Amino acid sequence: MAFNYLALMKFLPGVQKPEKRLNFRQKLKWTGLILILFFVMSQVILWGVDLDAVQHFLFLETVLGSSMGSLVTLGIGPIVTASIILQLLTGSGILKWDMSSHEGKMKFMGTQKILALFFCFFEAIAFVMFGAIPAAGGLSVMILVILQLAAGGILIILMDEVVSKWGIGSGVSLFIAGGVSKTIIIRTLSFVGEGGPAGALPSAIMSFMAGRPEGAFISLIPLAFTIVVFLFVGYAQLMKVEIPLTMGSIRGFGYRHPLKFIYASNIPVILTSALLANFEIFSRMLADRGLSMFGSFNAEGQVTGGLMFFISPPRENTLSNLIVSIISGVSISPAAFTWITYTIFMVVGAIIFSVFWVNTAGMDSRTVAKQLHDMGLGIPGFRRDIRIIEKILDRYILALSVMGGAFVGLLASFADFTGAFGSGTGILLTVMIIFNLYEQITQQHMEDMNPAVRKFLGS
Repeated sequence: MAFNYLALMKFLPGVQKPEKRLNFRQKLKWTGLILILFFVMSQVILWGVDLDAVQHFLFLETVLGSSMGSLVTLGIGPIVTASIILQLLTGSGILKWDMSSHEGKMKFMGTQKILALFFCFFEAIAFVMFGAIPAAGGLSVMILVILQLAAGGILIILMDEVVSKWGIGSGVSLFIAGGVSKTIIIRTLSFVGEGGPAGALPSAIMSFMAGRPEGAFISLIPLAFTIVVFLFVGYAQLMKVEIPLTMGSIRGFGYRHPLKFIYASNIPVILTSALLANFEIFSRMLADRGLSMFGSFNAEGQVTGGLMFFISPPRENTLSNLIVSIISGVSISPAAFTWITYTIFMVVGAIIFSVFWVNTAGMDSRTVAKQLHDMGLGIPGFRRDIRIIEKILDRYILALSVMGGAFVGLLASFADFTGAFGSGTGILLTVMIIFNLYEQITQQHMEDMNPAVRKFLGS
């Protein structure tokens, strides 16, 4: 007897869709409430956790949209991990689901939610048992910490559904962008730090007033790279290929269908970074048990050997730090050159996930051709046939999936290498998320807005 995914979904915790269309103000309200709730939860510290040991895993916060040691420690990890597994299973043909059909999409969504709920408990147990989130007590405290972590993960899943159905964009993107934006603001403007201001601007002002212009220059290097990465990513988002189309029933009507160069958007980078983060957690857990084949780490939590040494993002040996080393006359560490192997990993991973995502998210040539054909559109100079549209799209979509994935992987690794605030990958994701939100708002909600806001958004 076949397993009934649609029936099972009725028993899963979830959020109902609104019964009527929500206007822009209503969606903005729900999005803002969920973002505020996320920030509040990130300040709720788990009871029974050793916060000093958690410091070694702070690097996960950007990629997973989390706050280590808090109620949102798991962040989007369970959701993204479930998505990675399903992408691999469906992309490899192990799960033969027709993602262009309603039933196939429902199976995918139902299975993803089941896996995400499973990983809430699995990751919570793994974090506690292997010391990523060590419990400061006995077995009863460990169980309580695991339940707190799992409960936070389930709340994140439900909050993601609220944003997807009642808000703007998705919760996964919102949590990443919110966390990165908070980090950038703090590292730019914070006046609180050991021995002086921690933010780049206050630190630069203090150095300049103290008669140390070189100190002010060094403080502003990461901020300058942050701005450069923002501008470069914003420009990359505008690159696209346009396919000319006509509508047979209306003579003289022409339309150019845009295919973005970064065709799969930021999804390949999210999945690749999450895969790397999960692998690093696994490596650290094994290293704590004396198994260092995947990675070894020093007392400060920095990777010093193993496979992780070659595919870790350059958190210390960044371009900003290299410039400071040159200015200060300090020798360059050989670890700085692992950026090359890290780049190869990001590029290859982004290409694989880009191709898988296009084929499972309804962005492949056949699905797009059907959508255009149903709208009455065709290729100029050819009879209106879905097979012709699909053949033309085949020339571009696979190439854009590969080249766009490679480009976004290269862009993310280079952005990480610059040492920009919020991490290069975090900035890349945030800019693309904001750009996608802007496009979604301008396409769906312009008529709901105040004329002044509409003019500000360029319409």
